[in-house]
Amino acid sequence: MQIHVVQAGESLYSIANTYGTTYSAINTANELDNPNQLVVGQSLVIPIVGQFYFVQPGDSLYTIAQRFGLSVQQLANINNISPGANLPVGFRLYIPETEEPVIETNAYVEPIGDTVSETLVNSAQKNAPFLTYLAPFNYRATRTGELVAPPLDNFAAIAENNQATLMLVVSNLEEGAFSAELGQILVTVDAVQNTLLDNIINTAQQVGFRDVHFDFEYLPPANREDYNNFLRKAKERLSAAGLLMSTALAPKTSAEQEGEWYEAHDYAAHGEIADFVVLMTYEWGYSGGPAMAVSPIGPVREVVEYALTEMPANKIMLGQNLYGYDWTLPYVAGGEYAKALSPQQAIILARDQNVAIQYDQEAQAPFFFYTDAEGKRHEVWFEDARSIQAKFDLIKELNLRGISYWKLGLAFPQNWLLLEDNFEIRKRG
Repeated sequence: MQIHVVQAGESLYSIANTYGTTYSAINTANELDNPNQLVVGQSLVIPIVGQFYFVQPGDSLYTIAQRFGLSVQQLANINNISPGANLPVGFRLYIPETEEPVIETNAYVEPIGDTVSETLVNSAQKNAPFLTYLAPFNYRATRTGELVAPPLDNFAAIAENNQATLMLVVSNLEEGAFSAELGQILVTVDAVQNTLLDNIINTAQQVGFRDVHFDFEYLPPANREDYNNFLRKAKERLSAAGLLMSTALAPKTSAEQEGEWYEAHDYAAHGEIADFVVLMTYEWGYSGGPAMAVSPIGPVREVVEYALTEMPANKIMLGQNLYGYDWTLPYVAGGEYAKALSPQQAIILARDQNVAIQYDQEAQAPFFFYTDAEGKRHEVWFEDARSIQAKFDLIKELNLRGISYWKLGLAFPQNWLLLEDNFEIRKRG
């Protein structure tokens, strides 16, 4: 699989010719709404076996071979050149496919209101083949230990038909926000915990959930050990019922990190107790904050590297956003919220505004600016094939358990193509 960044003057026909494929194949793979109007800086996934590498200044056959996990002799033989050849800049080398590591994948799906939209159903059906877990978000725990279910439509059937495991997500959401007061009750009152765990197990058995996922956020820092003890109790009950248990963790970089989102999340304890965890490694750029990459690779790496000091790599799932944001400038704290948009919508917006897409090498994320009809300046950050490949490379480098997406319903076809190209997906269903 090849990632190509559109340059000025290129067309889908010329790009297809470069890689020995067809206009139709590239168009279909990238689900282009207008294939004859590409955006400069737009990344495309080229559906070919293996990939081509174009020699850059300073490259040698040795450094290129190292980069792709090949020997110099292998690379030379594949490309019918001498191992000692001097390679001119721009020379095209073919890089064959390599063995795919096995990972697990999860995707949350969040119905809004009392019904499941057709968009969400279609997205779940389309992407379930790439998933180990499908996680309807969410069952809300009450102050008496009851569970308020989300609309499920046919998610259970979609999961079963695609050998995906249903994940039962339990949260301390109350009236649309994570409640510290509710969370405190859930992790400190034995009678409520017993009722809650009874209801979780009954629901899992009735619906077909096989993993129970606790997403308790903004717990009071004083309840850190209470949460740990609740998880120990839950793990014992859930294991006896034949269920896995996982948790969602705020993106910390140290055990002493302060802040109401972080302090009650004990990485070492979760790593010991849970079968696996999901690191919420996104929202550095968020709707109410200043414009920046949603999941810049540097901060993401820092969180993972800290997590690895507290738990084994095979328990860590990297959190990944499937969306970006459009901020109106200048940023004013407490002012207008950024608008969420899918990667496909971001590309269409750049095309409609006739602006090129830029790429931040440090953050490993695409962005662009535009001015709207009212004369207001905007800054847009989103995800593309390059940014998601950077996360896949991190997963492979650090041998992580896998990746967890927030959330389905936002079009990003390049992600799924590259996911399948980079990894073999473990199925538990």
